[in-house]
Amino acid sequence: MNLTSLRGQRSHDRFLEDCLPLSPVDCSLIAVSLLLIMLKYPASSFRQRIRSMFYHAYNSYLDNAFPYDELRPLTCDGQDTWGSFSLTLIDALDTLLVLGNQTEFQRVASLLQDTIDFDTDVNASVFETNIRGTKKQSVWWGGLLSAHLLSGRAGMELEPGWPCSGPLLRMAEDAARKLLPAFQTATGMPYGTVNLLKGVSPTETSVTCTAGVGTFILEFATLSRLTGDATFENVARRALRALWKTKSDIGLVGNHIDVQSQKWVAQDAGIGAGVDSYFEYLVKGAIMLQDEELLHMFLEYDRAIQNYTRFDDWYLWVQMHKGTVSMPVFQSLEAFWPGLQSLLGNLDSAVRTFQNYYSVWRQFGGLPEFYSIPQGSTVDKREGYPLRPELIESAMYLFRATGDHTYLQLGLDALESIERIARTPCGYATIKDVRDHQLDNRMESFFLAETVKYLYLLFDPDHFLHGGRASGDSSWEAGGEGGQCVLGAGGFVFNTEAHPLDPAALYCCSQHSRDHQELRDLLFSLSQTSGESDNWGTTADAPPGPPGQSESIALRAGEKRKTPPPLSCPVQPFRARLSLLGQVFTDRS
Repeated sequence: MNLTSLRGQRSHDRFLEDCLPLSPVDCSLIAVSLLLIMLKYPASSFRQRIRSMFYHAYNSYLDNAFPYDELRPLTCDGQDTWGSFSLTLIDALDTLLVLGNQTEFQRVASLLQDTIDFDTDVNASVFETNIRGTKKQSVWWGGLLSAHLLSGRAGMELEPGWPCSGPLLRMAEDAARKLLPAFQTATGMPYGTVNLLKGVSPTETSVTCTAGVGTFILEFATLSRLTGDATFENVARRALRALWKTKSDIGLVGNHIDVQSQKWVAQDAGIGAGVDSYFEYLVKGAIMLQDEELLHMFLEYDRAIQNYTRFDDWYLWVQMHKGTVSMPVFQSLEAFWPGLQSLLGNLDSAVRTFQNYYSVWRQFGGLPEFYSIPQGSTVDKREGYPLRPELIESAMYLFRATGDHTYLQLGLDALESIERIARTPCGYATIKDVRDHQLDNRMESFFLAETVKYLYLLFDPDHFLHGGRASGDSSWEAGGEGGQCVLGAGGFVFNTEAHPLDPAALYCCSQHSRDHQELRDLLFSLSQTSGESDNWGTTADAPPGPPGQSESIALRAGEKRKTPPPLSCPVQPFRARLSLLGQVFTDRS
């Protein structure tokens, strides 16, 4: 296989530049080993190994754990961790389609429609519910929204007007409405937990993490624009704006905040746990919604982050008001950052930070939850690796942005490490300690939703999610009433649980809603002047219509309309594309 068949030949100078954080020997070993591997094995062979990894875990869950939330791979049974909603199944749904399995996607989608009931006396994490279906409970409807938007490509029977209607969309809306009581606070920032049947408990704490406030705009805006109900997007924006007002004088936010008083309870500022997806959603929200306000927020934060938390291309934790270092550690959740930087075109910084994180992976065969940068070792009681996806995610984005094949080396390392260390007869287990590779009896649902998905997409540059045309398939499809919308052609945006969302669908349905509103406004305005004789004729003698309906605007025989109705019918196609090099906004000139 020619190296150019995956992405293209990279220059010798660029290779040396990327390898600067590593020793010359390490650089040479990576280059030679990768060259030999790629010449011997086609990319399709790696994709097949990743498919096998997915189905070993997926089938083990179905055989041993369904309908529980998660698989326990050491004892070959299941456990409920997020409310008993078959979380792993919802999380894995769109991965089935990513791997090309339309039949199983259809079966599972139908099964979920028949079995999932959100009218349950269960306390749910508002943040997690949003992202997953928001990061655990979000499986509920982040995953449902994604599955809804992919239903056409999966060959499912579609309702007229899809993607602006459909059973999975109604399920996602039902789940999201269960979260709305959490936003009824003095500030608009949500409580961390809500009971799906009873609402927010009177004893619920008002302290929640920063990400728990700022990780809603992707899913809530998607839901609002697909359904025409602005409530969801409005509450997400109100929460974002309230959080924005609480930043410190030096431009940083802390880790935990009281949503009623707006007081910061934990004042450590960084890009990792408790904060990470807040920054992620500002960038991805700006891209998906073409929103300058969100982009402005992130760029202001980024300036402070670069000024106060960045040291030698690591990002430390600092006191949010003073900027003094509070924790000189790298957290595995921070590994999403190079990929996020690539979306804004900050490639030089992203590449150097990725190499730092990759050096930790190579030290242990995985990323420990906490890594002490000064000591070069794990942190006590934070030695585990629950098969997180963030470094693989960044490798995928950076490979797409640069064409640098060294990012495939991380993919190969991850594939080998997970297979050799974490595989069990009943799935893949969390690594309890990366130093001795002890295992823990848990397989988190994000392994199937994110880790396997990003790994597969890293080795499939022609996948439809990248805008490719694998196996002769078109990268776009028709949707909306009469099929007038072009879907899948504007680039997909992944939520923080790797559920892909299509910006074109949002445009299609919101434009459809605007057109209908213009028509309603027109009919209303005409009904107000129906008694006047003008160029529109008179309806004074017309028989009344059914109660509650506007009067007819049809012309009588012989009447001529001299001016057209003021109804606009936009014909400009959806042009916004997900950019990897900073071209985020379309030219409005």
